[in-house]
Amino acid sequence: MEYAALLMFVISASITPGPNNLMLMASGLNHGIKRSVPHLLGVDIGFTLMVVAVGLGMAGVFTAFPQLHDVLKVIGTLYLLWLAWQIGSAPVDGIKLKDRKPFSFMQAALFQWVNPKAWIMIVGAVATYTEAGSNYTWQVMQIALFFFVFGTPCTIVWLLFGTSLKRFINTPGNLRLFNISMALLLVASLLPGLLDLVIQR
Repeated sequence: MEYAALLMFVISASITPGPNNLMLMASGLNHGIKRSVPHLLGVDIGFTLMVVAVGLGMAGVFTAFPQLHDVLKVIGTLYLLWLAWQIGSAPVDGIKLKDRKPFSFMQAALFQWVNPKAWIMIVGAVATYTEAGSNYTWQVMQIALFFFVFGTPCTIVWLLFGTSLKRFINTPGNLRLFNISMALLLVASLLPGLLDLVIQR
């Protein structure tokens, strides 16, 4: 296994904007670090477990039933559009904001299965960095470990970035603008997956 190449892939894929990172940044700004920790752990642990599950068997299911993957893409897209609406329309009043709960660990972990970027990252990593003739299971476990060890700091960066924005986004109007911007970026992150789905048709 080419560890240096895998490391570069993991870092570049994990640090770039996507649904997880954008939502963590929004959570950091709206809820702070402490209340966003379950969300962060759900993303990093949930994604790692998904790498193992997909690498060791789920990929074969989608190869045998490709239409199931298309159904998942549609469900994931609709769910992300709903999340974008929730972010964009989030209350900006301080009292109401405290009543609005951030993602729980389980919600964030389960979200990975409808996250188009997560599927692209996992399938790409497993297809590219596993080698025939070697211990396939061990290779998948190594890929999962790389994502957990080197991907987690990338998600933490986005959470901290969102939290640091509090000093600049300190009015309801600015917070509303930020949330709407994050919602639009989340929708934009869906476009590659939607285009791929359309082209397949």
